Amino acid sequence: MATELRTSEEDMQVPDASNMCFGIVVAEWNPEITGALLDGCVSTLEKYGADPENVHVKRVPGSFELIYGARQLTRNDSYDAIIILGSVIRGETPHFDYICEGVTYGIARLNTTQDIPVVFGLLTTENLEQAQERAGGKLGNKGSECAIVAIKMAKF
Repeated sequence: MATELRTSEEDMQVPDASNMCFGIVVAEWNPEITGALLDGCVSTLEKYGADPENVHVKRVPGSFELIYGARQLTRNDSYDAIIILGSVIRGETPHFDYICEGVTYGIARLNTTQDIPVVFGLLTTENLEQAQERAGGKLGNKGSECAIVAIKMAKF
């Protein structure tokens, strides 16, 4: 969901999440950013009725491991949706490109081969400031947006 194009949460029709169970896989790399994304995600799930006991958070070392973590959670039939949260900030090497492309492909593949929606919450930014703006700053919290997407996709 592009921040510039979306309407406010209040204007969106978000289904009741009280009978839903969510798995969240969050990368430990860039913890200031991923922690803020996680906070936004969990609080939004709860805002729309998700029971805190039905929101399960699993941590992986970095963004590339989000694919494996999400795949493991798809094996659990109790989840209605899975959300991945990570942050990759461009550096001086092509590592950024490889990680971003690999995670994008891996999560896209899970969405075409699994029966549980996997919501893509990977920030891919040029610098720390851009990541902060999208993790609770002036551009909102992409973790919160991912929670809304997960609720909607679980009802799809």
